[in-house]
Amino acid sequence: MAKVLIVDDAAFMRISIKNMLTKNGYDVVGEAENGLISLDMYKELQPDIVTMDITMPEMSGLDALKEIIKIDPQAKIVMVSAMGQEAMVRDAIVSGAKGFIVKPFKEEGIIAAIKKLG
Repeated sequence: MAKVLIVDDAAFMRISIKNMLTKNGYDVVGEAENGLISLDMYKELQPDIVTMDITMPEMSGLDALKEIIKIDPQAKIVMVSAMGQEAMVRDAIVSGAKGFIVKPFKEEGIIAAIKKLG
């Protein structure tokens, strides 16, 4: 099953996403609390899919997305955003994100978004 890297500054959100994914057969290979850490983890772990929060300290998800796409133009990154961040989501899609999930989300929503990526 696909290897997933979860990037979110909120520990409870990382745990929540991890539980949903592992319950559905995905292999969560790493967790990062900001975009900067996610860059090193992406290079090291080479996940199949990344869930990336948009608003984080150190480096935003949008900036991390752009950097990961430079490293790997085929990267499959799903942005996780709060309501009202539509402009940022559009920017993320233009920058290479393969999808997005809006918080608060239900398990079916996150699994559907991940399944679309193969």
